[in-house]
Amino acid sequence: MQIDPRGPRFAAVLTSLVLAAVLITGSEVLLALQAAVFALAAIGGLRLSPYGWLYRTFVRPRLAPPTETEDERPPRFAQGVGLVFAVVGTLGFLTGVTWLGLLATAFALAAAFLNAVFGYCLGCEMYLLIRRAQGRLDTGA
Repeated sequence: MQIDPRGPRFAAVLTSLVLAAVLITGSEVLLALQAAVFALAAIGGLRLSPYGWLYRTFVRPRLAPPTETEDERPPRFAQGVGLVFAVVGTLGFLTGVTWLGLLATAFALAAAFLNAVFGYCLGCEMYLLIRRAQGRLDTGA
């Protein structure tokens, strides 16, 4: 499935805001909600992500059509990576290992921030490296 590449970047902005709020407040509930957002996108596809819905409903209609599209698989994999960090962080907060919650959240925030500000998706790059190592790189284009 091909997607508008501006959608995942919009989602990264929202994710960065949520994760920054988690670092400021230490809220395991907010981090668990972000984990649910990651899970919907990673398991069900980006079309099920609440952030994707916001982009499609409120942002994309106000923009020119995308000049190019991209394969959904790398950003979807990136959502799975974010899910792992969010789950580890949530567990850290819930079990009283606050430093683990903060560290996992900070790593997830760093990755989301790179995508939001610079358009560099670490999870997407991981996906491509893994596919190349497996000798199965298919860009889907």
